[in-house]
Amino acid sequence: MTINDGRGEITDRHGEPLTGVEKNALIIFPLARGNAEVNEKIRKVAEIVQSRESEIMKMIQKGKNPAPLRDFAGNIIELNEKQRKQINDLKIPGILSVAMTERYAPNGIAKQVIGYVSQNPERIAQLYPDDLQNGKMMPDTPIGSSGLERTFDRFLQGMQPSILSYYVDGQGNPLSGLDTRFSIEDNAFYPLTVKTTMDRQIQAFMEQAMDMAGIEAGAIVVLDVKNSDILAMASRPKFDPTKVNVEEGNWKNQAMIQISPGSVYKTVVAAAALEDGVVSPSETFTCEGSYGKYGFSCWKKEGHGHLTMLEAFAESCNITFAEIAKRLGGERILKQAEKMGLTKQIGWQIDQLYKMENFTQLDGEESGQVFAKEVSPNDEGVLIQTAIGQRDVQISPLQAANMMAMIARGGTAKEARLVSDIEYRNGSRFYEFSQKDVTGVGVDKVTSQKLSRFLQEVVRQGTGSSLKDLPLSVAGKSGTAQVLYKGEPKVHQWFAGFAPANSPRYAIVVVAKNQQISGANKATQAFKLAIERLATFELRS
Repeated sequence: MTINDGRGEITDRHGEPLTGVEKNALIIFPLARGNAEVNEKIRKVAEIVQSRESEIMKMIQKGKNPAPLRDFAGNIIELNEKQRKQINDLKIPGILSVAMTERYAPNGIAKQVIGYVSQNPERIAQLYPDDLQNGKMMPDTPIGSSGLERTFDRFLQGMQPSILSYYVDGQGNPLSGLDTRFSIEDNAFYPLTVKTTMDRQIQAFMEQAMDMAGIEAGAIVVLDVKNSDILAMASRPKFDPTKVNVEEGNWKNQAMIQISPGSVYKTVVAAAALEDGVVSPSETFTCEGSYGKYGFSCWKKEGHGHLTMLEAFAESCNITFAEIAKRLGGERILKQAEKMGLTKQIGWQIDQLYKMENFTQLDGEESGQVFAKEVSPNDEGVLIQTAIGQRDVQISPLQAANMMAMIARGGTAKEARLVSDIEYRNGSRFYEFSQKDVTGVGVDKVTSQKLSRFLQEVVRQGTGSSLKDLPLSVAGKSGTAQVLYKGEPKVHQWFAGFAPANSPRYAIVVVAKNQQISGANKATQAFKLAIERLATFELRS
């Protein structure tokens, strides 16, 4: 039985493990059978671990492989040192307590961020030909297939697995005189540890918020406004890295997949208009509910009447932003999206890291787009749909969060960093990933200040007003993108913003995918829960 797979560990920013939690486990081999003396000892084991004797007997009699004793939720039952000694003193063949490291615990968090490992002989031959030739790796050696397991696989490949063995005869009975054998490779420097920028507690908060709001598909991203470090990145549907269905796709991190943003995209149009001075915040527009052609209308059927640009942003008026987009033109809106990091990968990357070219920390990050290749950005019908984040506009929740962080800190764009360091086993540093600006992305300070005011107005008296009485003040933008899902009309619900509004610390984006058109706004609910949890966390820190 493998009691440690030998791979390097992944931790949060404080060194708290995200993989590989070590526990004193009760290991049961299916060979402790037979006589009354052994059965009496098994009863004592059940008493020591406060478990049912029948559960242990079932593992002995029906088990095909050795396994740790687990609770009803599938988690390893952890024993203290006293329990461990009591069990091992009984000297039952095939039943003992050892320290076991389980890489993916059933109650673990950040599962899509971490990813999974699998056997892939073709990829091993491609990536590790030298290690394959000299015997350091075998064709069936598990390697990272998604998430951090994939992007940092070269560093996580470490030691040989630690093995616990029993020797048995042809009937499965223990061979007399051959005790338990441990195969353990010890090294002061390896395996390495990948230290992330994430906070384990904030990550747990965000996953709880998604579940409490009933979001079954979507994402939450939390960035540190100061530097765009990723504090949390939660993804749904849920995913079990020990039972991967590749085609089902639950292993994909929804935070990095591009989808229609809806009215969150009005932030881009507002930024271009303010930067070019083609409209002032106090200029008045008229919304009668319908644009008059293309079937384009405002979400408020009766219209908003007369309203300023600032009010139109706060109320998310489609008609006003269609008019503003016409003044700007498609090329200008595209340029602004590029300046706000919505058409390129914004995760931490470098041209070369050791033997790896074009290294990126984030596995599967998508780039985003504004116009489809075959579509003219100057077509009026296309332009006004683009202005409200529909038609061909696609961005990822991570890009939206990085845009909000950029606005909140004054217009400078940073690469979203997920890993800060790689460390030796003894805690000394192997490699540091320094924080970096995003090349060619950013807005001027005046524009960012105006946008910040616009985003605060959304919560003060606009579509985000249900968030104005939270323990942390909020600035942000709501979005509802109309989509077809399995042939039925649905919506992606968004809320993207930052908190506290006047002294930003967190940039937060919530997306609830494929929701009923007339259903409750789960994105806003989850955002509210997230802020409430972050407020208590902030007080503690």
